Amino acid sequence: MNNNTFGSLFQVTTFGESHGIAVGCVIDGCPAGIKLSEEDIQKDLDKRKPGEGLAGTKRKESDTAKILSGTFEGQTTGTPICIVAYNENQISAHYDSIKDLYRPGHADYTYQMKYGIRDHRGGGRASARETLTRVAAGAVAKKILQKEGIEVMGFVKSIAGIECKKYSQNDIKNIYENELRIPDLSVEKKIKEKMKKAIAANDSLGGIIQVIAKGVPAGLGEPIYEKLSAKLASALMSINAVKGVEIGDGVKVAEAFGSKNNDEMRIEKGKVIFLSNHAGGIVGGISTGQDIIARVAIKPVSSIAQKQLTISKDMKNAQIEVIGRHDVCICPRAVIVVEAMTAITLVDALMQNKARKF
Repeated sequence: MNNNTFGSLFQVTTFGESHGIAVGCVIDGCPAGIKLSEEDIQKDLDKRKPGEGLAGTKRKESDTAKILSGTFEGQTTGTPICIVAYNENQISAHYDSIKDLYRPGHADYTYQMKYGIRDHRGGGRASARETLTRVAAGAVAKKILQKEGIEVMGFVKSIAGIECKKYSQNDIKNIYENELRIPDLSVEKKIKEKMKKAIAANDSLGGIIQVIAKGVPAGLGEPIYEKLSAKLASALMSINAVKGVEIGDGVKVAEAFGSKNNDEMRIEKGKVIFLSNHAGGIVGGISTGQDIIARVAIKPVSSIAQKQLTISKDMKNAQIEVIGRHDVCICPRAVIVVEAMTAITLVDALMQNKARKF
């Protein structure tokens, strides 16, 4: 009933809290014989590590991945894989003064209403620190996708309305060489200026992340209620701070004519060719074989040091000022999380598709 598990055949269960001993995941359903090391996982964890760049929190964590089970001599064994990372730099005292207040924009109030108890230290289970576990599982999923010739790439499309417009495929591939994870460096200065203003005002910013999956075969997805689009949207909406998901042209299709929105098809050299990709690689909930393209809208970080109106645990009006070490914009660190959830979704869909053919 607690829904800490995602997936049907490739299942990922996450555990841990922001200020607890550790966070981690258990992956069940991973095939045997996949080459996997802690270094493979660490490469992706380092891409969301706290304490990086202008936008990031000043909390310092090594985020060192430890594989506790499911591998032998550098390969997966087909048994559950447990990956853990120990918390090292939590300062719970930052939250003592507001433990009886509900922070606006956070899950404090809703968790209290649901469970009658909550971990006030950094948001507990609702903290974005939980996304570390998704990235670890995503690193395993990417190893499986790699064997199938599928690549998942994400990047920051915009921050605070400042959009990346001029970029190449190569710019996207080298996205992690840039601290803002943006492919269009012509807007970097403008975004950083906006961030500095937000920091000076004790405020925060949101943005849009785009993810592209290349090499996805046609036929993935289960109609009607297990559509690939629905599963992908569910996976991406489950990420902290995500408030919207678009696939393909997204909400812009509401303004289009059918004649322009339809992706026309031809046969060239015996292969199916689509003349456009307004659908984002998914039609009828099933992959077309084109690139799968999705975007997620990330809200501004909720933890800000401005005074805000709220209520207390004993249902009285109050004011709150959230202190601590928080990101001014979560988008750069969230790119790898979006990639991870996309990869996990695609691996699960691949396995379902293969199971149908037995």
